[in-house]
Amino acid sequence: MDRTADDHQDTDRQDGFTGEEIELDKFREECGVFGIHGHADAARLTYLGLYALQHRGQESCGIVSSNGKELRLERAMGHVSEAFDQSRLDRLEGSSAIGHVRYSTAGDVSIREAQPFLVTCQHGQIAVCHNGNLPFANEERRRLELEGAIFSSTSDTEVVLHGVARSHTASVAEAIPEVLRDTEGAFSMLFLTPTELIAIRDPRGFRPLALGRLGDSWVVASETCAFDLIDAQYVRDIEPGEMIVINKEVLRSSHPLPERPVSMCIFEHVYFARPDSLIYGHSVNESRHKMGKRLAQEQPADADLIVPVPDSGTVAAIGYAAQSKTSFRFGLVRNHYVGRTFIEPRQSIRSFGVRIKLNPVRHLIEGRRVVLIDDSIVRGTTSKKIVQMVREAGAKEIHVRISCPPTISPCYYGVDTPNKADLIAAQMSVAEICKFIGADSLGYLSLEGMMEATGISPQKACVACWNERYPTRITAKAETMWERDHEAVTTEG
Repeated sequence: MDRTADDHQDTDRQDGFTGEEIELDKFREECGVFGIHGHADAARLTYLGLYALQHRGQESCGIVSSNGKELRLERAMGHVSEAFDQSRLDRLEGSSAIGHVRYSTAGDVSIREAQPFLVTCQHGQIAVCHNGNLPFANEERRRLELEGAIFSSTSDTEVVLHGVARSHTASVAEAIPEVLRDTEGAFSMLFLTPTELIAIRDPRGFRPLALGRLGDSWVVASETCAFDLIDAQYVRDIEPGEMIVINKEVLRSSHPLPERPVSMCIFEHVYFARPDSLIYGHSVNESRHKMGKRLAQEQPADADLIVPVPDSGTVAAIGYAAQSKTSFRFGLVRNHYVGRTFIEPRQSIRSFGVRIKLNPVRHLIEGRRVVLIDDSIVRGTTSKKIVQMVREAGAKEIHVRISCPPTISPCYYGVDTPNKADLIAAQMSVAEICKFIGADSLGYLSLEGMMEATGISPQKACVACWNERYPTRITAKAETMWERDHEAVTTEG
């Protein structure tokens, strides 16, 4: 989990820097999974499903298909459209498939870490892909290594695969819950064997997983937007603790894992998911619009213009503008065509990393009192540069409004977040953050307002990144760091 800024950089570059570095002031999307069973064009539909889920991970991707007798795997670094061509998809024969897009929250960045993983063991061929994070995986990995186990990656997912392979149960469908029964953490997992597609979600339901139907075929995906692209119909969410086994187009559902209090990640509604998705059965677009309206009620600003920080702040900004009856305009334009790397001019340009992605529309902003709407502030560095750009474009006043509460604690459930010491809201008051980013005022949405906007019961939500109340134990190392940081912050008042 504790990746530094250097981990995000290309190690072989000279004086350029990566497009990923521009967005270090955001939480990172975790991963996305997609699976289909019982369709003659399974691999190509999985390709399309992953394309719809590309926002959840851009480092690597992969697809495993089954023709009923054997599994075939194709993996690559980069985006789905770059990784898969006609010849690669032609090699993925069969009527069932699972796929994965990855952004690592744990482990290294290399083709070895790309999912799905595929192994052959006493149960035959098994492939797996995973959205989530298992905080205790390293401890289990060390135990297995002492027993002679060999790992090909640093991923926590491979630890689960080892457990399944070593199980003495009669089938993969029996081995999976045996291994995951006492596992703490977040997992929405897809397994594929030559004859079965198996989906399982952790008992707390941290990460989303939806079930769909395409004719006689069953489909599963991290988000419903993947169903829309292939004309599949959303059926329902796979429930926390539920396991679904699909074999010969017959679906069997069970709840083999111990019941736990449900703790669904609310950051899915704030930032991660696409606004055209249903997450936990609720519209993301509607949630963000209501967040913006509630933000306008809680944190009004006397202004001439509401401007979103694209793209994640757009829907909340529309809600804010509607509630405040203030003009909404796209005063910041985003360049969607920034590649994975680019070369910085030798003559340094101030705030180049942000400017390559965002540019203010001067004739809209000049002389106006502007409200900038964004979904979150993590480190504060990008927000500071955006405020500076808007100020230089001639804004008379700049009022920053954030459609979630201050982010004060790391996530250990499948989201790449900075250490607590790097979270600006854990170290500064709202007034101090406002001064740091150079705004005339700063306001956050309350926790209560955010939860009301989502329509999700607070008793069924994980909001640890805003209130430090983790639903599960976390690793001893993480607990020590949290206690140290928490004590330091408390002591300093």
